[in-house]
Amino acid sequence: MHAWLCENPVGVEALQWKELPTPSPKAGEVLVAIQAASLNFPDLLIVQNKYQHKPALPFVPGSEYAGVVQAVGEGVKHLQVGQSVACLSGTGGFATHTLAPAALCMPLPPGFPAVDAAAFIMIYATSHHALVDRAQLKAGETVLVLGAAGGVGTAAIQIAKAMGARVIAAASTDEKCALCTSIGADATINYSQGNLRDAIKAATDGKGPDVIYDPVGGDFAEPAFRSIAWRGRYLVVGFASGPIPSLPLNLPLLKGASIVGVFWGDFARREPKANTAMMGELAQWYAQGKVKPVIDRTMPMAELKAAYAHMGSRGVKGKLVMVN
Repeated sequence: MHAWLCENPVGVEALQWKELPTPSPKAGEVLVAIQAASLNFPDLLIVQNKYQHKPALPFVPGSEYAGVVQAVGEGVKHLQVGQSVACLSGTGGFATHTLAPAALCMPLPPGFPAVDAAAFIMIYATSHHALVDRAQLKAGETVLVLGAAGGVGTAAIQIAKAMGARVIAAASTDEKCALCTSIGADATINYSQGNLRDAIKAATDGKGPDVIYDPVGGDFAEPAFRSIAWRGRYLVVGFASGPIPSLPLNLPLLKGASIVGVFWGDFARREPKANTAMMGELAQWYAQGKVKPVIDRTMPMAELKAAYAHMGSRGVKGKLVMVN
């Protein structure tokens, strides 16, 4: 097997494509021949030693992937050799093969291609947990999605529309706004042009959004929160722009609004039954055509460093997927 090995987490440039012995699965594990692996923002942080999870060195990055089970370890009952699976295990994906915890593998129904499956779990689980569970979104409410053309942003648009909400998508270019419209957004805001608060006010007839989905953080957080509707819910999803914003606590008081943390990974760990039910619903929505990952492009696994550079340029629309 071959894998991108991180022996020193100082950045992407230190990764090396190496030949390694193909391992055998231990109890509770499966060996997966990887067909596709998607690039997520934590995959960048983890090789820079900036992510909250710091795996023992050396490790293979790549949190999310899909492929075919080649061998099963002792005690694994729900997976069989030859079965197609998707997995989000945190590491191991940027390789030709990996050992995956069987409990974290999602069996794929027929007709679920590996490229879509590799780009599915993290963005849809995060966005479903955020909008359905944490925000308690209701049909007819208005959702503002920041960073709307990215992976979780595109998933949030589709899920909010599937729930009967009105969606305002905010992105940094007209091209990204056009993508958001093509997947269902009712209105768009190019926040590189003009005043964000004025644009939100105009798009909501002065009422403000009921729910704000924010995976970006940084400078847009405060003007967005100042625009929120009465009883609004501000979803703290992540900080893709870098800086973690500080919000004056008089704002939620004045708006009767909530600041709601979204940590899907811990939800899945602490509430596994609820997470399993959620993933089942998302798989059904995929089969029904309600949700489908937006794939920016696929690239050969050997070109991982170029893919990281493309992600760092902020030009990605949807998800980047590496393929073997």
